[in-house]
Amino acid sequence: MSSNTSPEFDAIVVGSGISGGWAAKELTERGLKVLLVERGPHITHREDYSGEDKAPWEMPFAGRIPEEEANRDYFVQKDCYALEGATKKFFVNDRIHQYIHPKEKPFSWIRGYQLGGRSQLWARQTYRWSDIDFRANKTDGHGIDWPIRYQDIAPWYDHVEKFAGISGSLEGLDQLPDGKFLPPMKMNCVEVEAKQKIEKAFPTRKMIIGRCANLTEPTKEHLELGRGRCQYRNECEKGCSFGASFSSLSATLPAARRTNNLTTVTDAIVHSVTYDNVSKRATGVKIIDANSKDNRQYSGRIIFLCASTLGSTQIMLNSISESFPNGIGNSSGTLGHYLMDHIFMSGARGEHPGFQENYYSGRRPNGIYIPRYRNVTEKDDRFLRGYGFQGGASRPNWRRGLNMQGIGLELKEKLREPGSWQFHLGGFGEMLPDKRNRVLLDKNKQDQWGIPLLTIECELHDNELKMLAAMADDAEAMLSAAGIINIQKYSEDAPPGLAIHEMGTARMGHNPSSSVLNKFNQTHDVSNLFVTDGSAMTSSACQNPSLTYMALTARASAYAVHLLKEGKI
Repeated sequence: MSSNTSPEFDAIVVGSGISGGWAAKELTERGLKVLLVERGPHITHREDYSGEDKAPWEMPFAGRIPEEEANRDYFVQKDCYALEGATKKFFVNDRIHQYIHPKEKPFSWIRGYQLGGRSQLWARQTYRWSDIDFRANKTDGHGIDWPIRYQDIAPWYDHVEKFAGISGSLEGLDQLPDGKFLPPMKMNCVEVEAKQKIEKAFPTRKMIIGRCANLTEPTKEHLELGRGRCQYRNECEKGCSFGASFSSLSATLPAARRTNNLTTVTDAIVHSVTYDNVSKRATGVKIIDANSKDNRQYSGRIIFLCASTLGSTQIMLNSISESFPNGIGNSSGTLGHYLMDHIFMSGARGEHPGFQENYYSGRRPNGIYIPRYRNVTEKDDRFLRGYGFQGGASRPNWRRGLNMQGIGLELKEKLREPGSWQFHLGGFGEMLPDKRNRVLLDKNKQDQWGIPLLTIECELHDNELKMLAAMADDAEAMLSAAGIINIQKYSEDAPPGLAIHEMGTARMGHNPSSSVLNKFNQTHDVSNLFVTDGSAMTSSACQNPSLTYMALTARASAYAVHLLKEGKI
């Protein structure tokens, strides 16, 4: 093993996904020389989208992953909707990248290790949180109080929405604040009718088009970055050469590169953050080369951890020093605790008997959204907080023939016409912060790079289980009101993690004794160490969290640069 130290950078950003891409953009645009460290390989926008725009029959195994390979190498990742032959290179190999969880507490850790991280794979649903969400812990006493409110982050929501390009409609809802939107995508005929019927039957509920990070009308800023209009292919996870789908590769990293202030290293696994006990500052990061396994160090004046919720926490727990024997920034003892994900896999689906003469153009990469109403516009004493629904209507194509009986000409004739309209509603519910849900390092088991494996202990508790049952009942009732027939209600026992909205474990808070980060995502204990990915979250709300990660990262970046230029860190 060899070791060497690099020149100092103004800032080091660990992780190149949604949060890391934003940190790189904001810090470089403010004049800092930034090193971006990514543990996975380099991929190039456009050039490495080998499965893009290819029909199943143009791909090996018709675009599927052979069962033997899936069970051997993707036994966790295979449960993710986006894993297929064209995307498997954007997912980790579970046989190589292992973690531990008790058999009675399964947790699905869905990961993508490459430049751009999981921003290559996300579903692009982007919703603001409201003061209802930022006040929730204080209101009902579960978890500590957020150190920020909606007014603190609202300008940063504006900032990131305009750059990312979020399509959506203005609705004036207290629980789902409006944003700076591009024109919304359009509902199809079945969705338009369902909206009218659901809102008539349930006046306290609203059905809107999803708010989505796909460009419907690119602005000048988008075009200057080489981004273009969405082509309605709904293949975003394969890679979007048009740049219509927001990702680090299509947007934030090109913006950072054009400043000439960005240096990127890939195949560089961060072992730990280095710390000086005398100056009480983080000094840089220790790296293990993913291929050669050689050691090296990079030094920086400020450090941004954006390696994902569990990735950043693993790094912090492994950053041991005289001052922090239990992990850097962990004087509170809360690092690794309060892991959350959204509860889902509960809802209903059915068939719409009408509109057989109607179809739609293209494959809209978006659905409908029903914002939270439980314990907002409808009081519910069965559980705390609430949930929203995502879904939509569509007509099955020829692929439905895989599950149909028949052979030959008769079957082919049936498949020439689209199937009957189908409508699905799936809930996403809030998970309460709970200290028992945690991650920790197993010092006796290490990966091939010598880093202790992460142990994840997380399970749903009474409030979440009650909410899951209610979500299915509500979905059934709303579909019935919409005129849907042959409704099938479901509520599956999905392990935490599978919503891919994991958060918490290095939470923000007012008090250093009960939290890891302050209101600017700065660690209480180490003034030049910031954490801006999902690990910073103090509660989970029920909305998709990525937009909030973006806003928090941009806000923290501006604050860090201010402190650096003032000589305060």
